[in-house]
Amino acid sequence: MNQKDQCDAITVYCSSSNHVDGVYLDAAYEMGELIAKNGYTLVFGGGRVGLMGAVSRGARKHNGQVVGIILRKFMDVGVADAKVREMLAVEDMRSRKQGLEEAGGAYIALPGGFGTFEEITEMISFKQLGFHTKPIVILNVNKYFDHLLNQFELGFQEKFIETRFREVYEVVDSPAEAMQFLETYQPPELDLKYRWPL
Repeated sequence: MNQKDQCDAITVYCSSSNHVDGVYLDAAYEMGELIAKNGYTLVFGGGRVGLMGAVSRGARKHNGQVVGIILRKFMDVGVADAKVREMLAVEDMRSRKQGLEEAGGAYIALPGGFGTFEEITEMISFKQLGFHTKPIVILNVNKYFDHLLNQFELGFQEKFIETRFREVYEVVDSPAEAMQFLETYQPPELDLKYRWPL
């Protein structure tokens, strides 16, 4: 089944830093373009700067629908992307993460910092636990995630993570590969860690 039949919105996790190499900003912009061109809604953290701003601009260039979910305190200091028509302001980070999770039918991690690491690994953990079967993509621009992925591999090797859970996420090198994976995604038939309800 085409992934477009299963979801109409893609949540992108990424950095709000403007002090990064242009290669990361370019990838975010291209990812936004592809999301819009393929008829998906972009859901993101609502910021106007860094990779957040770039992915939003890319989607809006092609008249894509964009939804931002941002902390109200960030709205108050002018960090929000004012050109996004649908901006949801929430009071705390837990509400923001929940909003990003629930609004997306798929998840893409672009390079980012601690917040991005937390967000994407939480989605991986939730999928491992059987809470969802949505596609998860780690977009490894410029090999940014190599060390994190090596840590995952150590977890597999040392048996802290069972090897069957390699299937819960996909690692790609380009926005085009990310979109191709999403368009052809089929949920893996995993022997889940737990069976629900407990």
